[in-house]
Amino acid sequence: MTSLHNYEVSDRLPVREWVPSHIQMRQYAEATGDFNPIHIDDNYARQAGLGGVIAHGMLTMAQMAAMLSDWISIEGGIAKLNVRFEGMVRPGDTISCTGFIRARSEKTLVCDLEAFNDKNERVLSGIAHINLKP
Repeated sequence: MTSLHNYEVSDRLPVREWVPSHIQMRQYAEATGDFNPIHIDDNYARQAGLGGVIAHGMLTMAQMAAMLSDWISIEGGIAKLNVRFEGMVRPGDTISCTGFIRARSEKTLVCDLEAFNDKNERVLSGIAHINLKP
């Protein structure tokens, strides 16, 4: 594993792959209390014109945060995480969360983030500020 202190501008972040399932989406709804039927009722989501259920945006963001947490390990901390939801995530999609270093200082890495589905459609973008521990 490369130390966070060795990362330079334009270096790529690791990739975390995630395949959402109906069960995981149901569990997320139960954990958060977000029972919007577009996330758990396929018939409702189809009638709403979505073509079927879609994952909660925050569940997708959580996968991005998990990639960051695994990557930084004990060498840093997430100081800021902003994301934009750009596309629908469906059960069975393979979502790849990654990014690259936009800027760095002695104590901070600024990372551009992106997640794509298996059709190479961007479903999430964002920025993270990672504070480096000495």
